[in-house]
Amino acid sequence: MDAVTASLVIAVTGLPALAVAAWSSRDGSPQARGLGLRWALIALCLFVGALALYLADGHRTGTYAVITVLVLAINALGISLVLHLRRAPAGTPRR
Repeated sequence: MDAVTASLVIAVTGLPALAVAAWSSRDGSPQARGLGLRWALIALCLFVGALALYLADGHRTGTYAVITVLVLAINALGISLVLHLRRAPAGTPRR
């Protein structure tokens, strides 16, 4: 798979995360804003990772570095998302 195709696949993967960010932050509560922020940061990481992968353009070391940083950033944001959900006040209605 060449750099352009891989970058496009990663960038297209960020679009649903951006849609979830808009959807989850629609009611404006602090909990929802935090969820929306984390989903938007995940989408931003995917877009920046796609650009960096395109700029690495076949250099093996650069490609591995971009993928490693992208995996670490997405997983760190995923953990932050789960911890944010667990910090919800007791009695918060869940939909």
